[in-house]
Amino acid sequence: MTGVADRSDVMVAEAGGNAPVAGAGEHAPVTPDWTCGTCGADWPCEPKRDRLLTEYGEDRAMLSVYLGACLAAAAEDLHAPGATSLRNRFFGWLPRRPR
Repeated sequence: MTGVADRSDVMVAEAGGNAPVAGAGEHAPVTPDWTCGTCGADWPCEPKRDRLLTEYGEDRAMLSVYLGACLAAAAEDLHAPGATSLRNRFFGWLPRRPR
């Protein structure tokens, strides 16, 4: 998946495992495995989750759009049979809003 960047302009790496377009420590995803290019954990890793919450602040709609685009690309790359586990990986960590 190309052309998708978070608010810090960190781009998702191209399919084929190319290095992400990011500075050191950006915790950008590397495809097609969807691992973190910095720490090697499943992306979004814990440091990136914290960074995304800070970057997007109260704009949860745009954060959801960004993560949804990443989820769609990851589902295609990983050929995941169970969409629930990927959905939890990309959205399950988001804090709930009070009702």
